[in-house]
Amino acid sequence: MKIFVNSEVSTLEALLIHSPDSGLGKVVPSKAQDWLFEDIIHLDTMRKKEYDLYVQLLLHFLDPEVIKNYTPDPQRSFFKPNGPGYYKSDKVLDIERLLCEVLAIPEVRIPLVAAVSAIEECSYLEMEHFLKYSDRELSKILLTGMTEEGEMFFPPVPNLIFTRDIGVVVNDHILLTRPSKLARTRESLIAKYIFFNHPYFQEFRHNIIEIEEDEEHFLLPEDKTRRVDTLEGGDVMMVAPNHLLIGISERTTLEAARQAMDKLFQKKVVQKVSIIKIPNKRDFMHIDTVFTPIKRNVWVLLKAIVKPQRNNEEGWRDLQPTPMEEQVLIRTFENTDKGIVCREVENLEALLEDISKTDLACTEEVEFVYSGNDQFPYGEREQWTDSCNLLVLKEGVAIAYDRNDKTNAAFEAKGFKIVKAEDVLSQFQKGTLNPHEMENTIILLPSAELSRARGGSHCMSLPLRRARIFEK
Repeated sequence: MKIFVNSEVSTLEALLIHSPDSGLGKVVPSKAQDWLFEDIIHLDTMRKKEYDLYVQLLLHFLDPEVIKNYTPDPQRSFFKPNGPGYYKSDKVLDIERLLCEVLAIPEVRIPLVAAVSAIEECSYLEMEHFLKYSDRELSKILLTGMTEEGEMFFPPVPNLIFTRDIGVVVNDHILLTRPSKLARTRESLIAKYIFFNHPYFQEFRHNIIEIEEDEEHFLLPEDKTRRVDTLEGGDVMMVAPNHLLIGISERTTLEAARQAMDKLFQKKVVQKVSIIKIPNKRDFMHIDTVFTPIKRNVWVLLKAIVKPQRNNEEGWRDLQPTPMEEQVLIRTFENTDKGIVCREVENLEALLEDISKTDLACTEEVEFVYSGNDQFPYGEREQWTDSCNLLVLKEGVAIAYDRNDKTNAAFEAKGFKIVKAEDVLSQFQKGTLNPHEMENTIILLPSAELSRARGGSHCMSLPLRRARIFEK
């Protein structure tokens, strides 16, 4: 199958990414927060010294034949989608390449250009002008908002490097998301046209689930600051074959979470859905910014959002007032023959431990690695720079950011080997290390610029296929 994901930790076989495009280099301070960036980045450094290493790691693990003869060159032609020297893997797919190929379909090209022109309020003549460009040039315009000569038609979509948010593969279905912020509307639109029209996804066209605005919401007073039905991929986590997690957060609403659950239950895609309400705060954003699994029995998480246990021997913690909005609330819904059964889960650690033992049949002790090694103030500091947001390449082997020193030390204390991406890539190229023989390893990616964008390696990936967590 071209797409299938039934866990977060089994061997990654195919994914969708988007390499940093020129639009990121056009973000200005006055518009940064409108475009969901906390800071402006240095594009050349992000590309050459950080993201290119991420792509190389992915290729070594997923498609080693493509990269075995890779030779660095100043123009980075190997990493430029649709260019003459591009690696063009069918396992590490870039959204720019897929968009270019979709634009080559005549019956798709015109409505897609018309739709983008409409939401970006372009003139009719501009829309006609776009259709005169080649597929390659047009794909760049639709993503960056500008031509190669620098003529700008509409804003960039710098958050598209976080492909996780545009969709999630749930078993053999694709759940398309609906962004919370208007700045990401074009990303969502382009994703729909790709998933519904690209040949890669053709056999799964009837397995696509969309989040829609409830018809009654059209009659409600318009709130310029909030959309009602919004769900982003960072709040959806396929942790086990029949268990999906959905977060209610700054970016995902209760209405959208419930709609997604109802549609998945109706189609019998999953049996259990756990809804996790986290604090509605920018520094948390999605559930994958506060926890991700590394192995069946190992999770990395921010200890501060775990509801305090009531067994403090001195009893003082129970007297501390806690604002309701700071609490994490969890409900697990199970679709049974007798209808949907709901139960409350005490806290996040209890949920994750139950997933490991019950859903993933893990007999080993469940372990937690805490952001910042649970040392004040490093837990919150390192969570802000994505210490809990890791992409698992194979069980126990994941990509993390190099700047989260305390968290990485906590991984080391749990028996994980900590290695730099540059050193690992050098050994891969020399043939002295086989990626498929690596175990219990955290690979550290340079992240000075990537971390400014507020997303880690988990955010920068949309897994399309993983090996089944259990053999049939």
